[in-house]
Amino acid sequence: MKEGLPVDRTDLALLECLQDDLPLVPRPWQVIAEKLGITEDVLLERLRRLTEAGIVRGISPVLESRPLGLSAATLVAFQVPEDRIDEVAAVVSSCPEVSHNFRREDPINLWFTITAKDRAAVDRVLKRILETSGVPETDVLDLPTVRRVKIDVRFRFSRPEGEDV
Repeated sequence: MKEGLPVDRTDLALLECLQDDLPLVPRPWQVIAEKLGITEDVLLERLRRLTEAGIVRGISPVLESRPLGLSAATLVAFQVPEDRIDEVAAVVSSCPEVSHNFRREDPINLWFTITAKDRAAVDRVLKRILETSGVPETDVLDLPTVRRVKIDVRFRFSRPEGEDV
C-alpha cells in the first residue's frame, strides 16, 4: 500500500458511498458519480487509484447466512507456533465454511469464523481443520454463536467546510 496517498473531499465522499447499497441499475457507477457531482470516468479513475493504494480492498455483497440455511456459527481461536502460522492459516482459509481468518499479536494468535447448516456440521469442519493442521485440541478456543447481534458499521469521513482532511 502506498503510504500517504492524498485524498480529497470527493474521495472521502466516494468511500462513504461505497459503504452503502449500490444502486441496482445498469450503470451504478454513473448514479453514484452524479450524486458526487463528477463523471462516471472520473469516479472509476478515483476508485482505481484508491484500490491500487490498498484503501479499497474490494467491493462485494454482504450476505445473510440464515436465509441460506446456515444457522450455526462459531468463532474459533488457535494458539499456533509462529513458525507455523502461515501454514495453519492456509489450511483454515481453504475451507469454504470459513468466512474470516485473521492473525492477532497474542499467544492465541489465529482467529476465524465457521458457518454451517447446524452445529454438527460446524464440528465436522473444525475437526477437519484440526486433523489437517495438526493443531491440538488443547490449543483451541471454540466460541459458538449464542445470539446474533448485527451492527451496521459505516465509516463517515464528512468534515465541516474548511476543516482539513
